[in-house]
Amino acid sequence: MGKKTKELPKLIIIAGPTASGKTSVSVELARLFDAEIINADSMQVYRGMDIGTAKPSIEERKGVPHHLLDVVNPDEEYNAAIYRDMASAAALDIIRRGRRAMVVGGTGLYIKSLLGGLFQCPPAAPEIRESLTREWESAGPRALYERLERLDPQSARNIHPNDRVRVLRALEVISLTNRPPSALSREHGFSDHAFNALKFCLKRDREELYHRVNTRTIAMIEAGLLVETESLLRKGYSPRLKPLQAIGYKQAVEYLEGRFSLEKTIEKIQRETRRYAKRQLTWFRADPEYTWVDPRQIHVFVREIETFLALSHSGAGGFGL
Repeated sequence: MGKKTKELPKLIIIAGPTASGKTSVSVELARLFDAEIINADSMQVYRGMDIGTAKPSIEERKGVPHHLLDVVNPDEEYNAAIYRDMASAAALDIIRRGRRAMVVGGTGLYIKSLLGGLFQCPPAAPEIRESLTREWESAGPRALYERLERLDPQSARNIHPNDRVRVLRALEVISLTNRPPSALSREHGFSDHAFNALKFCLKRDREELYHRVNTRTIAMIEAGLLVETESLLRKGYSPRLKPLQAIGYKQAVEYLEGRFSLEKTIEKIQRETRRYAKRQLTWFRADPEYTWVDPRQIHVFVREIETFLALSHSGAGGFGL
């Protein structure tokens, strides 16, 4: 590790697929290392969406300041670029105050943008977007997703077929640049480093992880996911909004519309969440910088973090911890 890297402000990253136990591990570590937590979950930024996003409870937040929770309403714009600006500012503020900054979440793109920047995409083109939107509504998601698979299979692997915003944006970028977004990403290399990060990813047996997904889904329903979704709709938020198209909320809306039974709704949420967890694992496995640790082995996290933080005591300047 070169001197330049040592001088960068230090971040501890706790990543992993949904339902892997990131909250409990990060809270325990934050208390041990006098750290503050910066959310890196793309859904937990939304106000009024607590149960379906598995936000840390009030009890879990006691004594551990959390940042970037509840920062926008469901109908407000939020993306990786906005996240990077907000998370970077929060991290630097935490470090300036003499505490440690811990980034926790399962949205790999948000973490990657914070640590390595974002490549420049062309601005939105309303005419192209409107054309693609009409096609999405007339031909259906599958047709456009299959087109993306043909034009940029690498990007398609990281996007859910029903994620209208990301599918349409990828096709829009291809139309504007005549190049696949994955190629633009490779050229950028996400090398615009602003932090020195120790990156953990939680490791669980797949069968155990899927069991946790299934159990948590039932717990969310019992905790009031359907009531929470109904409350959002009553406030005037459209079910077509990106946050309300997310796993859990989308199926809750369908249930409230009378399209599926409660049993079928639970099954659909469980299935889609398991698929999402699989995509998250694929994303994190593609990054060799992650250290995979069983969440029950807290002593491993502690050892690695202590070693990481000790590097700064050799005289590195800047914001090093």
